[in-house]
Formats: sequence, C-alpha cells, structure tokens
Amino acid sequence: MVKPFTLWTSRCFRLIGSIAVLTLLIVSCTPSTLTTRNLGMVIPTLRSSTDSATAQSVVLAFLDAWKSEDYDTMYSLITSVSRDAISRDDFEGKYRHVAQNLGLDSLEGSVLSVMPGDQTTQVNTRIIYKTSVFGDINREILMNVTREESNWLVQWDDGLVLPELHGGNQLYSEYAGSGRGDIYDRNGATIAAQIDAMAIGVKPAELVKSQEGNLLVALSKLTGRPGDSILRQINENRDADYVPISEVTAQAAQQMSDDLNLLNGLVMTPFKGRFYFDEGVAPQTLGYLLKISPEQLDAYRRKGYSGEERVGVSGLEAWAEPQLAGVRGGSVYVLDPNGNILTRLASTDSKAPEYLHTTLDKDLQIQAQRAMEGFRGAIVVMERDTGRILAMVSSPAYDANLFESQNYNSGILLNSVLNDPENPLLNRVTQGSYPMGSVFKIVTMAAALESGYYRSNTTYDCGYRFTELPGVTLYDWTYTYGKSPSGKIDLIGGLVRSCNPYFWHIGLDMFQKGDANDIVTHAQGFGLGKKTGIKELEEVTGQVLNPNNEGDAVQLAIGQGSMLATPLQVAVMISSIGNGGYLYRPEIVSKFTSPDGAVLYSDTPEVMGRLPERPEIMDVIRKAMRWVVTNEHGTAFSALTGIQVPIYGKTGTASTAEIEPHSWFAGYTDAAKETKKSDITVVVLAENAGEGSMVAAPIFRRIIEIYYYGRPSRLLPWESSLYVRREATPTAAPTSQNSETPPATPVRQTATP
Repeated sequence: MVKPFTLWTSRCFRLIGSIAVLTLLIVSCTPSTLTTRNLGMVIPTLRSSTDSATAQSVVLAFLDAWKSEDYDTMYSLITSVSRDAISRDDFEGKYRHVAQNLGLDSLEGSVLSVMPGDQTTQVNTRIIYKTSVFGDINREILMNVTREESNWLVQWDDGLVLPELHGGNQLYSEYAGSGRGDIYDRNGATIAAQIDAMAIGVKPAELVKSQEGNLLVALSKLTGRPGDSILRQINENRDADYVPISEVTAQAAQQMSDDLNLLNGLVMTPFKGRFYFDEGVAPQTLGYLLKISPEQLDAYRRKGYSGEERVGVSGLEAWAEPQLAGVRGGSVYVLDPNGNILTRLASTDSKAPEYLHTTLDKDLQIQAQRAMEGFRGAIVVMERDTGRILAMVSSPAYDANLFESQNYNSGILLNSVLNDPENPLLNRVTQGSYPMGSVFKIVTMAAALESGYYRSNTTYDCGYRFTELPGVTLYDWTYTYGKSPSGKIDLIGGLVRSCNPYFWHIGLDMFQKGDANDIVTHAQGFGLGKKTGIKELEEVTGQVLNPNNEGDAVQLAIGQGSMLATPLQVAVMISSIGNGGYLYRPEIVSKFTSPDGAVLYSDTPEVMGRLPERPEIMDVIRKAMRWVVTNEHGTAFSALTGIQVPIYGKTGTASTAEIEPHSWFAGYTDAAKETKKSDITVVVLAENAGEGSMVAAPIFRRIIEIYYYGRPSRLLPWESSLYVRREATPTAAPTSQNSETPPATPVRQTATP
C-alpha cells in the first residue's frame, strides 16, 4: 500500500521535472543574442499605458482650476506632503498675491511635454500671465506629478505660482498714479474735476446782524444759490454750532476774499479732491467716488490700483472708471525672503487719463434741477432726432461733494443723504418705474386706429359715467371737478380732452373682440416694457403685461393698473412720434479726449428700432397731440398758451396708492427750421404732486423757455420769486378748467340691473 505522502511527493517531482524540460525547450528556441542580453536582469514591473496620460490629465485639471481661480480644486490636486506644508488659506493667498501684484486679468496654461516615470511623471507647462498692467508674461513651469496610493497628485512649491518665487521669494509692486480725468458738458464747461476747493459754512452764534445783508449777497454770488434759500437754511439751524452752506472752488473764494474776510461767522475750510461744480450737476447721472472697499480690493489691485485710490461707484464716474482713471505705470520686483530686491520682473509707463465730454447742457441742467426743487420726480430733455440727452434731472438731488472725505461739510451732511427716506441717490429717470396715466392713451389710440375698428372720426359720447363693466361705474375727471362733460367727440377729441370713458371703452372693446394683447404689442413697439439701451447708466425695464380680464384691459387703456414705465422710456417714445418713427438709443456721453484735446472716441446716433404704426396713423396722433396744447379744450392749453414754439404733447395724471396722483407732461417741439436749434423732447414727472396740467405742464413750459429764449417768461404757480417757493404747495393752486384725474380703481360699484 502506497502512503499518501509518498504519492503526493512523487507527483510533485514529476511536475517539477516537466516544468524544467519545458523551460529548456523555450530557451533552446530563443536566439542566442537575446538569451545573452537577458541573463541576470530583473524583469521590470509592468506599467499601464494610461499612467502618463492620467498624470497629464491631473496637470490639465490643475491648470483649468487655476484659470477659473478654483482654489479648492487646485488644493485637492496637490500631494498630502504639500498640503502638510501649506494651509488651504495660505495656498490661495500665494496665488492672489501674485495676481494682485501682476495685475492679472486672466491666465492661459498648456502642456508642452511629458516625461513618464514609475512613481513620478514630469510635465512641462507653459503659463501665460495676461496682465492689465504689464501685458503678457510667459513662463515655463516643470510640474512633478507623484503617484500617491492610486492617485496622481502635484508636488507643489512656491515656484509653481511663479518660477521666481521658488525658495520663498515674494513680489512687490510700485504704481504711479495718473490723476483723474475731468468731466465736461456739451459746451466744454467743467462739471467735475480734481482741484483745490473750499467748504463754506457759517457759525450762527458769530454772525453780526448788521452784516446779514452783505453775507447773503456774498454767499449767493459765491455759491449761485438764492439768498432767500440761504437765509432760510441759517434760520432753521440757529442753534447749531456750524451750518454747512456749500462748496466752491478755491479760485472762486480767492477772487472774493476781500469781501469774504470782512464777514464775521463765515467759515471757509480748504480741501483737495474730486470737486463737483454747482453742488453737483446731474449728480445721479455723474455719480461719485469712494475709497476702494475691502470687498473690491482684489479686483482693483489686479487693475493696477494700489488700493488707496477713490474710484467711481455710480453713474458716469463708475461707467467710465477705466478712461477717467487712466493707466497706472509702475514696476513689479522679486524680493528675497529678507525683503531685498533680487530683480525687476516687469515695468510699464503710465497713460494719462481721458476727459469725458457729456451731452448735457450745464446751464439747462441747473435750471431744470431748480425747477424740480421741492418735488420728487424727474425731467428728461433729449434731442428729438438723435437721442442725445441735454438734461437729466432726478429729484431730490444731493451734493456729490459730500462723498469727498476731505470736505469738512461731509462729516455733517453725508449721513442725512445716505439715510434720506426720499432716496436722493436713486436716478429716477432710468430706475424709477411709474404708471404713465393718460400719456399712455397715445399708445391706446395707435392700437385702436391700427385695429381697423376705429378711425380718427369715430365718435363716442364722453359723459360723466362709464358703465360698460358689469356691476361697476367709473367716473370721468369732469365729474370729479364739477365741469361739464365732454359730450360727443371723435377719437382726436378723445385724446385732446383726455376722455377716460372713451379710452376705457376702447380697452374693453378690443378685449371683448379677442384683441386683448394688441395694446401691449403696440406699447412694446413704442419701446415700453424693455430697456432703452442707454449704455452708461443702470436702468429698469418697466412693465406692460397682457390683461387677464376686462378690468385689467380697461385700466391698461388709460395707463393704470400694472403698467409701469421710466421717464426715459417715455422720452424715447415721445421722440419717436416726432422724428418720423425712429427709436434712438439715449446717449449721455459725447466723446472722450486726451489731455491735449485729441478726440479718442465720439458718439454717433444709433437707431434701435422703428415704430410699427403706419405713417397716416402717426399723422393723426401728432394732430391730436398738437391740439392738446393749442385747442382751448386741450388739457395743456392753459399751461402752455402763448409759447411761439410749436409743441406737441400729452398730459398725464396717474393715480397711486397715495392721496395725490403722479403728475406727467410729455411733449416735443417742431421748430428746428425756424430757430436753428435742435428740436427737443421734454418729459416731466412729479411724484404725488397732483394734476399733470397743474404741475408737470408748467415745469415743461419753464424748460422750453430756457432752451429757446434763455429765460422763463413767468413764475411757476408755487414760486414767490424765481426758484424760490412759497410756503403753499403747488397742489393748492387753483384747479384748471381742463385738468384730469383718472381713478386707478373703480370709485363706485353698483348692483347689476
């Protein structure tokens, strides 16, 4: 009997013998040269053909993350040893430090070559640092990628940020400022500049009664403010230690120094900085400067700023920051760990700032601002045939000089501006949305004529009441003010009289005929419900929504309900009616020039669209708008009678949740041939001020007279003298024969018969 162990041993020896024979056969069949070469060598570990590609993909992922400044991803792609050597925050700080000192705009990275290895693969890369200050800086960086367990990771050190930083070196940059460009009006008058200035104020306790008259005359001459206004300000603050009055140029103060030095209680404190003339010409449009905030520091450092500068944060100052600030020159150096300069990495010369020329007319702007004092609201004056803006008023205004920290008056008044509940920083021209009221009837009239249901001679009995909505009675403005109803009138007469029942009827009729959205479509064709396209200022879109029911349709037809528009949108719309149907992009910047006067950029009027209405329909609308002003039954006849310049316009009185409605007047002139002056469009909005014919229309007249005649022919109803208000509010003025107040909601509901 054979034992199991003996049997197993015998089988093992036979297997070993077979393997040996097979090995000899293989060796005997191999060429002798190969046999000799392989004798005594260790066979290398097999490596996947994708290893080098995987290492390269890690580098590419690292570069992609670097381009997008995704520091979390970058940090996750470095070895654990590298992560032990530098924290996540310090890792990001290294990259941001280089980005700021180089003025890094963007970065490009690519792989040049790959040297594969078992545990470490070398990937040679090209990095292009695209900087805003020094141009492109090119470097080749060798990246070692190491296998760590089953992953490939980057061996990181300072030299991977920039080769010159290897060994703990750092960058240091020095920049030379280039000043700031001035801002001018269309005629070359300076409206903002870097100059020496004076903060003007008085100490009431030190004033001498016998000098009061001389003080007011001197301050009025110096500041341009009415003496009555200055006296009122002083009297309202008699208990204060100091009453800030205004800011003026140091040159202006010096020219009057002989008179000013004789006045007790007058305080003049010098400062140097950004100065806005006349207490700010169109302050919401020009904007103001502030010191760079910590949140903005990284972005501005990358543009070549040191971080100590004051930069534009709103309006044209912000929009034109790159041009007004110029290009800072400077150098960036490599320092050793002890702070010694090793080399200058790059340098560049500074470029002078550019000067901005606006389309504004400074004198017209100032007088328009004064006309709106005491109201919340807006005025737009635009060249009808180009879109260039001559005046842009948002009221209340503010003194932009208060944002200059060196201005002594700033410490006293700035907080009152920032905390003012009437929000003077808001540009109501482009960012205020309002119901248009009866100005919108122009759109409804166009839609009615285009629909084919109405002609210019289609009549309607405009009585006191509108009862076509089941269970609802609406009342015309003639009922509200105890005037005779307009009676039977055609469509032109409906616009001239601003007959609410006629337009309520049109809105309801078109809705019931299945053309509910036609009015909205025409509104959009006039540029409403979308941005005007002004490039330099922030703007809102307004709102024109399709009516969901008969009530919505009725309200939309008279510019109430949910519809909203900005004064600038209305100006573009009104201009298009007068210029043949062209919707121009509003422009506020005329050109940029170099310090020596060379024109670097100039604007060209740009047409954004055309009105969809047929020319014959626009002729009817223009005729009606002309009669609003010239016909004795027109709602603007009383306010605008006697003006020799041909005016086409429309009043608007838009009901709101407040007691008083918004007051509108929008119109254009047609006098270029006779006057040799550009025709203009003027839009006036006074928030919660009352009737369009009583408030907005008189202000419109003031603007027209200043533009064409250089001075007003009459006081505004609420003025005691030019630009000095009486104590009574304008809404207390006598009611016009042709005023209008369309209700925003039904004023009475009745049971259905």
